[in-house]
Amino acid sequence: MGIIKQWLPYILAGISAGGQYALIAVGYTMVYGILRLINFAHGDIFMVAGLIMVYLSASMPLYVSIPAVVVLTVALGFAIERCAYKPLRQAPRMSVMISAIGVSYLLQNLAYYVTGGVPKQYPELPWITDTITILGASTKRVTVITPILTLLLVVGLVVLKRTKVGMAMRAASKDFETAQLMGIRINSVISFTFIIGSALAAVASFLYFSNYTTIAPSSGAMPGLKAFVAAVFGGIGSIPGAVIGAFIIGICENLLKGMKLTAFSDAFTFALLIVILVVKPTGLFGEKLTEKV
Repeated sequence: MGIIKQWLPYILAGISAGGQYALIAVGYTMVYGILRLINFAHGDIFMVAGLIMVYLSASMPLYVSIPAVVVLTVALGFAIERCAYKPLRQAPRMSVMISAIGVSYLLQNLAYYVTGGVPKQYPELPWITDTITILGASTKRVTVITPILTLLLVVGLVVLKRTKVGMAMRAASKDFETAQLMGIRINSVISFTFIIGSALAAVASFLYFSNYTTIAPSSGAMPGLKAFVAAVFGGIGSIPGAVIGAFIIGICENLLKGMKLTAFSDAFTFALLIVILVVKPTGLFGEKLTEKV
C-alpha cells in the first residue's frame, strides 16, 4: 500500500500529461494523414490559445472567454492553412515543411512582441483546478478530467470517420489525387482537418495550463515536440496510435520524475523517438507507405 501511495501521484500526473499530449498529437497525425505534412506550427497554435485565454479572461467572464478561445484558435488554424499551406499545395514537400517552420517562428516572435517576453500567469479555472484526494494522493481535478475528456473526444473522432466528411477525409488520406478526381472537395477537407486539430489544441491548452500555470512564448515548443514524438511512436497518421503513444510518454516521463531522474525525463522522450525510428519506422500502428512513381 505504501508503494502505491508513493507512486500514485506520478502515475496520475503521467495519465494527465498523456491526455494533454494526445490532444495535440491528434492534430499532428490528422494533418499528416492527409497532406503528408508535419505541421511544426501546431505546438505554437497551442501556445497562442493559452495566451488568448490570458488576455480574454482579464476583460470578460470565463463562460465567454473559454468558447471565444476555441473559436479564435480555430480561426488561427484555418488562416494558417489558407495563407501558408494552400498556396504551396503543388510545391515540393520540402517547401511546405519550411513554410511550417516559418509559421512556427512567426507565432513565437509575435507572442514575444505582444507579451514583451514576460511570462504570463494563466487564469485559475474554477472546479477544474480544485484539489481532490484519490487513494490518499492529492491532485488537481484536471488530472482526472483530462484522460476522460481525451478519450471522449477520440471516440467522437472515430464516430466522425463514419460520417460523409469523415469518409472524405479517409479517402483523401489514402490517395489525394484520386479523391480529387472522385469529386471530393479537397480544400474543404483539409481546412476541416485543421479546424479540428486547432480546436483540440485549444482544449489541450485549458488542461495543460491549468497544471502548469505560467505561459511564455516558448511554452508550446516542448509539449508540441513531445506530442509529435507520440504521433510518431504510435504511427503517424493513426489517431489511436497517437493517443496510446501520448499516454505512454506521459506516464514514463512522470515515473522518471518519481525516480528523481527529472533531468532525464525530456531526454527519454527523444531517445524513445530514435529507438522507434530504428526498430519500427512506421510506429506501433502505422501503415507502410509506398511512394508512387
